[in-house]
Amino acid sequence: MMGMSGTEPSGGGEGLKRWGCSCGKNDFLPEESFESWGNYANALRSTPARFKDRFFTRSAYSTELVEVKARSQHEMKKTLDWWDLIWFGLGAVIGAGIFVLTGFEAKKHAGPAVVVSYVVSGVSALLSVFCYTEFAVEIPVAGGSFAYLRVELGDFVAYIAAGNILLEYVIGGAAVARSWTSYFTSLCNQDDSNAFRITVHGWSEDYKYLDPIAIGVIIFICILAVLSTKGSSHLNCVASIVHVIVILFIIIAGLLAGLTKADTDNYKEFAPNGARGIFQASAVLFFAYVGFDAVSTMAEETKNPARDIPIGLVGSMVITTTLYCLLAVTLCLMVPYQVIDENAPFSKAFETVGMDWAKYVVAAGALKGMTSVLLVGAVGQARYLTHIARTHMMPPWFAQVDAKTGTPVHATIVMLAATAVIAFFTSLDILANLLSISTLFIFSLVAIALLVRRYYVTGVTTDANRNKLILCIVMILGGAIATSSYWGVSHDWVGYCVTAPIWFLGTLGIWFLVPQARSPKVWGVPLVPWFPSLSIGINIFLLGSIDGASFVRFAVWTVITLVYYIFFGLHASYDTAKDSETN
Repeated sequence: MMGMSGTEPSGGGEGLKRWGCSCGKNDFLPEESFESWGNYANALRSTPARFKDRFFTRSAYSTELVEVKARSQHEMKKTLDWWDLIWFGLGAVIGAGIFVLTGFEAKKHAGPAVVVSYVVSGVSALLSVFCYTEFAVEIPVAGGSFAYLRVELGDFVAYIAAGNILLEYVIGGAAVARSWTSYFTSLCNQDDSNAFRITVHGWSEDYKYLDPIAIGVIIFICILAVLSTKGSSHLNCVASIVHVIVILFIIIAGLLAGLTKADTDNYKEFAPNGARGIFQASAVLFFAYVGFDAVSTMAEETKNPARDIPIGLVGSMVITTTLYCLLAVTLCLMVPYQVIDENAPFSKAFETVGMDWAKYVVAAGALKGMTSVLLVGAVGQARYLTHIARTHMMPPWFAQVDAKTGTPVHATIVMLAATAVIAFFTSLDILANLLSISTLFIFSLVAIALLVRRYYVTGVTTDANRNKLILCIVMILGGAIATSSYWGVSHDWVGYCVTAPIWFLGTLGIWFLVPQARSPKVWGVPLVPWFPSLSIGINIFLLGSIDGASFVRFAVWTVITLVYYIFFGLHASYDTAKDSETN
């Protein structure tokens, strides 16, 4: 960890104290499989057996809550309550999505019906929020969805989710950082959103605008995130309050401007591309709701998770969805969707209706909002990586918590360094689509895990009921995937008469045929299995509206993470688990 690393064995068996960052081999690969090349060769030969073991192994609640948490050497400080979590939720979510992608999707796909797109995305996000709350209350650790999946679906599924969780936060932070530069450019009264970026001629259009300002913002956020979680909460709370005030200003002033200075005929062509345009926009605009899962990673630092987590998560999501819909209505009322500026839509909209002064207020508010998003994202992503490293799927060096600050310094710095690299050269539209795939995939896994949690308990659920549950979940997934695929390739409705009933019958089968094996102790998702099943259905349906190139990038990243797992993560986590069982 940072600072004095304590007494460490030297080659001669004597201890020595050293200052700085501990970065020896044992900080990264301390497991038995990596003690020698011979051990590593034996580990590789045992890969099939080890993979089978990890695939079918599910972590115990006590393991996540006590043993795994203890591997960070120091406790995270319990300083947060529901008020902090609501503002963390608002700070995590309201940022680049609403201030940039609203204009882009209204202009390219949905038109004024972008408000409906936000409703669809909001419903999907709210269903996912409910699934997260039950887990966060029962398993209040920093690992978030990674820890939940380890308990219910096993190590391997949790690892696949872990890779996408880290991807989600890196590209999400990069997208927000680049949007920060765009609005800063608008605040400085520059017409070209790339005015402060370095243009590299000859590179692809999606990668040729280098963004040094984004890197500077990320460095600033990194310093705040490593100093104190409570301090970050106070700063985020103040910034979020200012942010909400600016949003209310946009809504009130924008509606007045739209009614008095703009043409209400803007809404005559409400959905220029029909339902397909609405859902295509919804899939991308899900980006605007990404971040609330970062709040669940703070359960370990929450004073009363059973009360504070549900209030914080659900409360912030309801407020966010309401504000998003009002902002979307306001934007399309001020200017026709065809002429919306894609990079700074709200600032330019006020300029279009003759309220030049207002665009500076909007730009400043957007910058504050995006700063909050970056800060909460930095806090959340570091805690995800910390818990993943506690299991040794990633090097345990990332799991170390600083004794003085009570924060995971190594994980914070490394994650934000990766974010800065991506933010430096990658455009927003590529990042938004890739982020939506990763997030929708993870949220679907969490919903499946909730069904397993409620209906399957080892030693309680009979083999017959287990098989019924598996069949019904396969039907839910099959119906949802078939519906999404049909949506992507066909423009008629006949196929839905086959695909949708498959999903419905799978859900109905769980409801009628499989008895619940576990009831929540304090807080539970209502209307199970319908809520988690509907979450799976909507998430997978939205995936069908994302472009093919983004799925290729998603597949490439998944292959990279699998290669790392086969050669390193599998063997490190296997050794750690076996040592734990022995001890």
